[in-house]
Amino acid sequence: MYKIGIDVGGTNTDAIILDENSHLIHSVKAPTSLDIKTGIETALRNLLQESNIDKKKITHAMLGTTQCTNAIVERKKLAKVGVIRLGYPATASVLPYTAWPKDMVEKLSGNYALVGGGYEYDGQLLGELNEDEIQTLLKDWGDKVESIAIVGVFSSIKNDQELRVCKLIQDVYGEEFPISCSSLIGSIGLIERENATILNAALCKVIETTTTGFVQALEDEGIFNAKVYLCQNDGTLMSINYAKQFPILTIACGPTNSIRGASYLAKIKDTMVLDVGGTTSDIGVLQDGFPRESSVAVEVGDIRTNFRMPDIISVGLGGGSIVRVNNGKITVGPDSVGYKIAEEALVFGGTTLTTTDIAVRLGLADVGDSSLVAHIDEEFAKDVQVEISYLIEQAIDKMKTSSEDVQLVLVGGGSIIVPDTIRGVSNIIKSENGTVANAIGASIAQISGQYEQIYIYSREPREASLNDAQEKAMKQAVLAGALSETIELVEVEETPLAYHPENATRLKVKVVGKMG
Repeated sequence: MYKIGIDVGGTNTDAIILDENSHLIHSVKAPTSLDIKTGIETALRNLLQESNIDKKKITHAMLGTTQCTNAIVERKKLAKVGVIRLGYPATASVLPYTAWPKDMVEKLSGNYALVGGGYEYDGQLLGELNEDEIQTLLKDWGDKVESIAIVGVFSSIKNDQELRVCKLIQDVYGEEFPISCSSLIGSIGLIERENATILNAALCKVIETTTTGFVQALEDEGIFNAKVYLCQNDGTLMSINYAKQFPILTIACGPTNSIRGASYLAKIKDTMVLDVGGTTSDIGVLQDGFPRESSVAVEVGDIRTNFRMPDIISVGLGGGSIVRVNNGKITVGPDSVGYKIAEEALVFGGTTLTTTDIAVRLGLADVGDSSLVAHIDEEFAKDVQVEISYLIEQAIDKMKTSSEDVQLVLVGGGSIIVPDTIRGVSNIIKSENGTVANAIGASIAQISGQYEQIYIYSREPREASLNDAQEKAMKQAVLAGALSETIELVEVEETPLAYHPENATRLKVKVVGKMG
């Protein structure tokens, strides 16, 4: 029995095979192609040919992909979204798409409607839902929208109106029409939650193409019976059907795959992780085996959102980063030769000075032809190394929660450029298979379920609220593909709301379970 894990990075697409005991059987790297799909197919084909395993024994296949992120950043392949906000006239002063980049609004067609509905912060009714108003709107939109985002005021307290509108849309447009409900995606804060929901709705075509393409790639290689999963951005997995409902959860899954993989390889549950790729370096923190989650609103494609995102800092530093001297000052990156490193770096016969060339010159790495960088002055190479150290130190300082030195697990194909000592780091741990930590993280991950809601403890006791939230999180985990009997509670977060007079608390519960 084997599991396949594939992770698409900015420079390389990594693919690995694990046996039933999660031991690494084989790994490959292939350049990430512009269309993403070709790189995945190449990596998969090479992996199977080189490992020569029995394809019939492959039971699971996992994919961590950047396609949803790329679609938002590049404004490509996005669906036309209709936004229904339940909260007129109370919310009319700030309309949907406020503060959005103009080109993004044009891509999504900018259709929205403010209708009656919504709740007050304490759960009291703000406005009645007018079903006739919704029906008229749906007839008017017709073929103008390809997906709909439903956003109710304070639906994080009570979401029955959102769910009712969802049913009305399905009655008119059919069960398969893509619908996103904000109460299932974002947190407190109407505009940020609305923004996240719109983005989720916009990604319906991208995720359909991604999942269909991955399944087709597997079948083209003779893999027909494997259960297929996509990576979430909390270091866990989700089924294809769940991913189609929540494609936004794939955003930033690459760094979290690496963090989970680093935890598995180093056998450490609490540490800082530095993942160095060809173009960028990602720094994250492991807390009890899972990536630390960001506590602030995050911008995705210049759009402010508040859905679940990992606490990651990305630095324009990688194995392919270009080294320059401008007016006597050394600069490293942020631009990179990327997947063309095997053609353009000096050690491979190219003409561009990169960080990999510096590492080879200083004897830190054994790749390419070292004689091709022998002409580089050693003192200059050391000065470049000082600049590399500075970039890493600055990023690590931003992730620290105290002034004490931290332990650092180093992974990623570009990790050869990292010095052996870094200020603020007590010790650096390198793993034998750290270059494919991202794909390993994708392969060993569990299925998660998360639920977040505002509970008023004076009306519903804390224990009953916790049980309710845990039960709903477990349902999400089962929907995402977890075996119900394996699900366990891993995180409870309670945030009292100071402005609420009745002891209201934002309660967030996370559970994980094993794959089916």
